[in-house]
Amino acid sequence: MINVLVAGAAGRMGSTVVDAVTAADGMRVAARVDPAFAGEEGTFADVPAALEAGGVDVAVDFTQPAVVFPNVLAYLAAGVHAVVGTTGLTEAQRDEIRAAAEAGAANALLAPNFAIGAVLMMRFAAEASRHLPKAEIIELHHDKKLDAPSGTALRTASLMQGDPEIHSVRLPGLVAHQEVILGGVGETLTIRHDSLDRTSFMPGVVLAVRRVGERPGLTVGLEHYLGD
Repeated sequence: MINVLVAGAAGRMGSTVVDAVTAADGMRVAARVDPAFAGEEGTFADVPAALEAGGVDVAVDFTQPAVVFPNVLAYLAAGVHAVVGTTGLTEAQRDEIRAAAEAGAANALLAPNFAIGAVLMMRFAAEASRHLPKAEIIELHHDKKLDAPSGTALRTASLMQGDPEIHSVRLPGLVAHQEVILGGVGETLTIRHDSLDRTSFMPGVVLAVRRVGERPGLTVGLEHYLGD
C-alpha cells in the first residue's frame, strides 16, 4: 500500500487528486494538507506538520509557486518521494532539488502536465520541429492560473528546435489547452491538446505515484514514465 500525502488538497486540482488516489488500487490518502484545514482527522494546515506525523511514502504537490520549493525540499529531507505538478520553479531551485534528490533516499518528479495526451502533444511537437522551420505556441488556461507562460508551454518550447514564441491566454471557461502551430513552405501543421476536465490529469498522477520510487534522483517530465 502506498501512503500518499496530497498538498493543496482543498484546491481544484488537489481535491481531484484526493478522489483519484482514493479510487486507485494499492494506494490511500494518508494526509491532506491545505491552509484551509483546521484540525479534522487526517488533515494538516502545512507540510511540516503532516511530515512530522509520519506514515507517508509519496507526496503529491499541487500548491502554489510561492510554497512549492520549500515543500519539495521538506519531502526529500523526510525521505518522502515527491510528485510535483505545481509550476513556477526557477532553474536554480530545480538544481537544488536535483542535488537533494541525488543526496538522499527519496526521488522527485517535476511534471508540467500529467495528461497523457499533453505529453504526447509535446513529443509530437518536438519531432515536427525537426522538419518544419518555424513554430509558435498558444497556451490557453482558466483565469485563475497564476503563472504565464504555463509550465507545459515552457517545457514544450524547451523540447523543440527553433526557439518558438509563446502566447498566453487567460479566460474564464477554459481549463487547459495548447496549440503548437508549425509552418513550412506552403503548409502549416497544428498540434493541439485540450483538457476539458481536471480528471484528464489523474491517470498521469496515479502513474507517477506508482513509479516515482523507481527512478532515482530528479526526473523532469512525465514522458520518462511512459513506455519503459
